[in-house]
Amino acid sequence: MKKQDLLVFLREHPDTTVRFELPDGNLSPVHAHVTEVARIEKHFIDCGGTIRKESACRLQTWVADDFDHRLTARTLVGIIEKGAVVLGPYDLDMEVEHDIGFVSQFPVSGVSKRGAETIISLVGRHTECLAPEKCCPPQPESPMVTLGRKK
Repeated sequence: MKKQDLLVFLREHPDTTVRFELPDGNLSPVHAHVTEVARIEKHFIDCGGTIRKESACRLQTWVADDFDHRLTARTLVGIIEKGAVVLGPYDLDMEVEHDIGFVSQFPVSGVSKRGAETIISLVGRHTECLAPEKCCPPQPESPMVTLGRKK
């Protein structure tokens, strides 16, 4: 999900409490804080020799012993807007850094309203080969099958 799409939704529901839905379906505690907004730059070379760049807006969450804390959509808009000095004018992909026993980064896949809460849905991230045509062994051709008959 892009930063501008998230901001539009948050502005439409300013008084809702923001929660994060982890890839396993569990929700972040209602008293979670967003402690950081960052522009993450990744400049790398893949296994096929192609130089690549990626940028994202990352929100870092933190769960403290402040059980009365509630993050509203209005407050989150303010936090992201304060980050404009590092984010720049770009409509970056959104991701969330969250501690699930170890620090993990999750792309934001969507946002929805459930009752008095805004739920920011997160998905898992997986590694992949970016140059399979250069570094992966060729796959054997499989015979074409049409209507149960080999051709």
